[in-house]
Amino acid sequence: MLICLTASHKNAGFDMLERLSANAEHAAPRILDGHDALQGAIVVATCNRFEAYLDLEAPEGDSPVTAVHEAIRAVGSVAGLEPDELRTTFGFVHGNAVAGHLFAVASGLESVVVGEGEIAGQVRRSLERARTEGTTTPELERLFQHASQTSRRVKNETGIGGEGRSLVRLALDLAESRITDWATTRVLLVGTGRFAGASLAALRDRGVADVRVYSPSGRGTKFAAGHGIEAVARGDYAAVAASVDIIVTCTTAEHHVVDKALIAVGREELAASVIALPGSPAPEPAQVRQLVIDLGLPRNVAPDVVEVPGVELLDLETIKIHAPLEELGATDAARAIVHHDARAFGDTADERDLAPAVVALRRHVYDILDAEIERARARGDDGGETERALRHMAGVLLHTPMVRSRELARAGEQAAWIDGLEALFGVKPDEAAQAVRDRQATDAAEQSPRARQADAS
Repeated sequence: MLICLTASHKNAGFDMLERLSANAEHAAPRILDGHDALQGAIVVATCNRFEAYLDLEAPEGDSPVTAVHEAIRAVGSVAGLEPDELRTTFGFVHGNAVAGHLFAVASGLESVVVGEGEIAGQVRRSLERARTEGTTTPELERLFQHASQTSRRVKNETGIGGEGRSLVRLALDLAESRITDWATTRVLLVGTGRFAGASLAALRDRGVADVRVYSPSGRGTKFAAGHGIEAVARGDYAAVAASVDIIVTCTTAEHHVVDKALIAVGREELAASVIALPGSPAPEPAQVRQLVIDLGLPRNVAPDVVEVPGVELLDLETIKIHAPLEELGATDAARAIVHHDARAFGDTADERDLAPAVVALRRHVYDILDAEIERARARGDDGGETERALRHMAGVLLHTPMVRSRELARAGEQAAWIDGLEALFGVKPDEAAQAVRDRQATDAAEQSPRARQADAS
């Protein structure tokens, strides 16, 4: 059974998302230690969501609730959050609805900025991390592979991501009113992580030429060389941070990389040396106007930075408030693709539920066939004509049941096929019957008010 526990900008505050995201890389292994029924876990953690996709194997008659509660407790222990708080926050998606949810997430339909491009890569990297940690399963692999395929279809067949929309570009759109001339704007990029390249590309699209990069982890020189910009040394960081017009932070550091003290020290250094950026006079403190854009989660910028005169902070919570409305045409087309692909994923799973029954029927027919061929040979008919005729007839007789098995599986009526199999041939594959019962119980649960509410969130 596939289950998704989801906390996002739609149902959780950024403080909680920040704590969950900061410890995401440790969550999946801890989840699997919590309960024997938990076979696999993949965690997707971005700047506006934390989701745990679980592959759960519960014995017949056992409720998955205990295992799910253990998974939530494990996440809480990693992030330092109370299980009760998480239980009231997490949305709960399970069964066939999990595919539709993940496909929508990977396609950018559930992001703060609908159609953002970064999320597809984040979903892929989540799968790669799970492989490294050894927490994935064949069913989760199949789910995430299909999610990547769907996100590519949405990107190629709709206009939802055609303008390269992302948090970075939305943040710069919001900064537009504060910038007189992008060509003369000085920018410091802090970080070389997942958003750094996108941030640099978005800045260059607006005509920004003066961009420097600083990396708290020491990777700035390599990033700068690869992108044709200048790296800032650790000793120059404060002064440069105090002298630029915009600071964009997008590092994965778990501590604040910009705060009130940094800007204050930088301004003191500038005043003492009377040197700002090469070719520019040192600004008077009273005239300084700076915008700090914090794209990090955990937060890269301390809230006290706004106490420095002239400094304004644009963070994820502010960006969320100003996120644009969906473009209905492109979004509807994208959701149609997601729905189609999710249904196809579910159909395949339904057909796989019937696989043991199909194998049982074929075995039953071919056992009879082999017995009749042996009888023919015993009577002296060893020329092969009877065997060929019998094998052809068996293939013809099996054709219609095989077609009907797929049709009934896609209609959610696998039980009818299995019941017919038992009534006509006395074949009763217990494994197939149990798989059908499990899936139909899941489908029925998805129709509950709680499940619909969780899916809507």
